[in-house]
Amino acid sequence: MMIPVSGAELAVEQREGGVPALLFIHGFPLDHTLWRHQLDGLTAWRRIAPDLRGAGASSVPASPAEYSTARYADDLVEMLDVLKVKEVVACGLSMGGYTLFELFTRHPRRVRAAVLSNTRAEADTPETRAARDALAGLARERGSVAIAEKQLPKMLSPATLAGRPAVVKEARDMMMRAPGAGVIGALRALRDRPDHTATLPGIRVPVLVVAGADDQNTTADEMERMAGVIPDARFTKIAGAGHLTPLEQPAAFNAALSDFLRTLG
Repeated sequence: MMIPVSGAELAVEQREGGVPALLFIHGFPLDHTLWRHQLDGLTAWRRIAPDLRGAGASSVPASPAEYSTARYADDLVEMLDVLKVKEVVACGLSMGGYTLFELFTRHPRRVRAAVLSNTRAEADTPETRAARDALAGLARERGSVAIAEKQLPKMLSPATLAGRPAVVKEARDMMMRAPGAGVIGALRALRDRPDHTATLPGIRVPVLVVAGADDQNTTADEMERMAGVIPDARFTKIAGAGHLTPLEQPAAFNAALSDFLRTLG
């Protein structure tokens, strides 16, 4: 499985062999450019920002059966092996967070610390599973453009939607260029992912939980409750952000992430 890493970031990997690594895992229906502000801003760390299978420039399996959060996690570990990276501080947003839970359970020794951004541990409800199937049908009929238009109002804060057209365009363009088969496969992965609420009390590494104050998909209240179940977790809520906190409020997100990283030594 090919998972491209940004050429600049791969160069950082090769040049800075002794610097700890940050692994950024994007959400749905996005790609690694979600993290461009973090890649540009966190220069003291090695930064690895892949496209998951079916996203961005990665390979796109045609069958939805080839997609799952476990597959995403295994792909990432395969990539880390190629890069000769033993452990990472893994940062996952939304679907990236679901993938990070799979890293905790399938490859725990690869995770030195974690950042859970705009995500949850619970599996989908029956209603949400049905909505995933309907969205997959829309993707088959009308493509990624229709998915972008349907998802965008739920992804960004009201302030971003009303007053930050450049950010809105960036998010829309990212969703519109998502490969159709990858969108459909990701929706299957989201729909069928396991419940990881029982995983939370057993997490034995430091965790930062980041919520957007205006997130409609994973509310700040539920994320704060999740943080309360993880033994060594800190919680931060960022104003003016919806579901795409690192893209909407990069300065605040980077500040919170930098503070967390400094605690790791």
